[in-house]
Amino acid sequence: MDRFSPNRISFVSSGTPEADVAAEALRNRYGDVGFENAEVIVALGGDGLMLQTLHQVMDRRVPVYGMNFGSVGFLMNEFGADKLVGRLKAAKPTDIYPLKMTVTDANGDKHEALALNEVSLFRASYQAVKLEILVDGHTRLAELICDGALVSTPAGSTAYNLSAHGPILPIDAPLLALTPISPFRPRRWRGAILNNHAVVTFRTLEAAKRPVSAVADNVEFKNVIETVVREDRERKVTLLFDPGTSLEERVLSEQFRY
Repeated sequence: MDRFSPNRISFVSSGTPEADVAAEALRNRYGDVGFENAEVIVALGGDGLMLQTLHQVMDRRVPVYGMNFGSVGFLMNEFGADKLVGRLKAAKPTDIYPLKMTVTDANGDKHEALALNEVSLFRASYQAVKLEILVDGHTRLAELICDGALVSTPAGSTAYNLSAHGPILPIDAPLLALTPISPFRPRRWRGAILNNHAVVTFRTLEAAKRPVSAVADNVEFKNVIETVVREDRERKVTLLFDPGTSLEERVLSEQFRY
């Protein structure tokens, strides 16, 4: 049986009225086997819904095809109700490997979370934070005074990383972007590009006075003392894009916007 036959599709909606109406119409037309039984998920919404859905299917390795009902829709295809099965068959896959964040909080407890876009550290008070940054166990920056810092995947390099003036990475590049958020000292440090095997450790300095929160996509931990970030090659998600609109092409085009 064809992998993308109609009886193997499930539709999810962001919950907006427009997306809900479209999802119901598609279910009536193509059927819906349910989220747990699907071999392909069609997500109707914006990039937020796409990230949420990818996290849900990560351990099942079910591909996700998005149709845009959001504002930006960088990870989505254009909406169209016709010939959906044919579009799914012709779609080009893009694999993304998540970042694994391991944090130690002020109580000594450890927590883990995965991020498809970025792991970010933020100041949790009115004061700037002070961070020591280590790469593969070696201190590379003894003290960064800033609002925060982030480590981004290539897929996430056009999101918050770009807004923080970080580099755009080609989608298939074995790289990670390490980017400061509003750095104060050293003022001229703008971050680093690392290989995807690098292990980045952030140590919070003066943690009681300058508390830090760590966030993996939308999972947050507070009062963080140490945050370790590395790529998790044992997990991956697969996005599907219409021919000519691949994520690689979108990332490339983003570099020529002005």
